[in-house]
Amino acid sequence: MMKKRPSPRFLQSALTGMLCLLLIFSAPASHAEKMEIHGSNTIGARLAPMLVEGFLRSRGNDPIETLGNGKLNEKLLTGNRGDIRLQILVAAHGSSTGFQALEAKSADIWASSRSVKPAEAQQLAGRANLRAPESEHVIAIDGLAVLVHPSNRVNQLSIDTLAKIFSGEISNWSEVGGANQPINLYARDDRSGTWDTFKSLVLGKRYPLHVSSRRYESNNRLSDDVSADPGGIGFSGLASVRKSKVLAISDGDAPAQKPSRLNVASEDYPLSRRLFMYTLGDAATAMTKDFVEFVLGEEGQGIVAESGFVSQNPMAVKPDLADSTPPTFKLLTQNYKRLTVNFRFSEGRTKLDNKAQRDLRRVAGYLNRESRNTDDLMLIGFADQQTNELRAQMISELRALSVRKALSDFDVHDVRYTGYGQYMPVGMAGGKHGKRRNGRVEVWVRDR
Repeated sequence: MMKKRPSPRFLQSALTGMLCLLLIFSAPASHAEKMEIHGSNTIGARLAPMLVEGFLRSRGNDPIETLGNGKLNEKLLTGNRGDIRLQILVAAHGSSTGFQALEAKSADIWASSRSVKPAEAQQLAGRANLRAPESEHVIAIDGLAVLVHPSNRVNQLSIDTLAKIFSGEISNWSEVGGANQPINLYARDDRSGTWDTFKSLVLGKRYPLHVSSRRYESNNRLSDDVSADPGGIGFSGLASVRKSKVLAISDGDAPAQKPSRLNVASEDYPLSRRLFMYTLGDAATAMTKDFVEFVLGEEGQGIVAESGFVSQNPMAVKPDLADSTPPTFKLLTQNYKRLTVNFRFSEGRTKLDNKAQRDLRRVAGYLNRESRNTDDLMLIGFADQQTNELRAQMISELRALSVRKALSDFDVHDVRYTGYGQYMPVGMAGGKHGKRRNGRVEVWVRDR
């Protein structure tokens, strides 16, 4: 049996293919660097891609392309720097998925809208200390906005009332001063750091989420559905308020507050929270370290503000003091504006937490940028409720003094300081979260 000869067209096509392969393998191979960010939808939907694009541009990686990879809530951003191709994947499926990816070694960065849990830190203890400053990076401040339909006449709720609403104990708006209308609940899904924060700050261990709640992977979709439902109430990150109405929230005896640039940045707002990126510390790649440093710096924080979240770059704001503010405090601060920085503490009463360590540098940078000197600053320390006023006063002064000493390491010396004891709480006195928020040091700058 005679074999059929290949046609001339087939031979020509095969020869062309071989020549292409020869050209590909003989050409100098370009170097590709890759990085993957997995986790929070709050961070990954908009903020992380914007930060990645800003990072690539700052390093001269033009042109930059943003591509879909066929998977929902995932983006691939690429750029070229000479013969080096950079590829950064952002996968936004919820905070817990980011930890799983970091543990599985498929992520370089875990984006999380909550802090690492003790069990998670223990699981990775052999590879890195996720609570150490070189691993835990606060990239932005967010506030959980409590959302209702624009026509809803309710303007504020306490955290306790909010918990009763989402657990179903309160099921009609007329019970909280609204219309005689059933309450419809909207909540983030179980993989979301936004849900973890709401559960921790609002529901706690006492209140379960009612089974009628509609659950969402996306903040934006949740907000859009609330704004279309006159009986709806939900929660989202600040960047996803969209067309919904935002309620003021109170904690204990502290005044009700709507989220603002000042009270979210200072974390005085009851439902404020930190947004994190976790890395493997010294074991992280050079590209990962470079990216995180960009995010934490002034340019990266400018992108944070542009995205709708709250930047950590300090700015001076004249606060609207509540009517309940003591006259002595009004007198103390009458010639000052407040910086959008609060120093808080991780252990005991005077050890600054990881964010505060970075904020020391930011305050020093603010003084240089605004041509200010240390005489323009004043530190005011506060304490949570104590057994007596003298003890609270002592603790508040020690806190202010510890910040004063820490600033001297950044050539900011002899800053004026004082303590204001247990007065002017921003959270429920004695509670776990209130204690952390009430124990703080505010930074005030002389008004020009």
